[in-house]
Amino acid sequence: MNRDIVWMRSMELCAKYCSCHQKPERSFFIYGYQFPLCARCTGIAIGHIIALLIVPFHKFKYSISILLFPLAIDGTIQYFTPYESNNYKRVITGTLYGFAFTSISCRIIKTILHK
Repeated sequence: MNRDIVWMRSMELCAKYCSCHQKPERSFFIYGYQFPLCARCTGIAIGHIIALLIVPFHKFKYSISILLFPLAIDGTIQYFTPYESNNYKRVITGTLYGFAFTSISCRIIKTILHK
């Protein structure tokens, strides 16, 4: 399959199902192709994957929720001030957020199912 077709289809699917803005200036590129998710959404997806791989083997405490705050702080400051975050901060804060969100969600589901 042609790389351009795969790239166009992945961009369409991520825009439709992931609600990602896909702004080029906030995205990573590889071999001239823009990632189908922006840097922050890429980080969130990475965080989800890491959490899903680790959660079955580790018992997280609720203090993991502190990992949600860097994304909220970075995004809020960027939205309300002239401050412009960079893609490396976005992917790091997104990864922390995705990891925390999925870990907390799995813990809640596990708690509900074990009652």
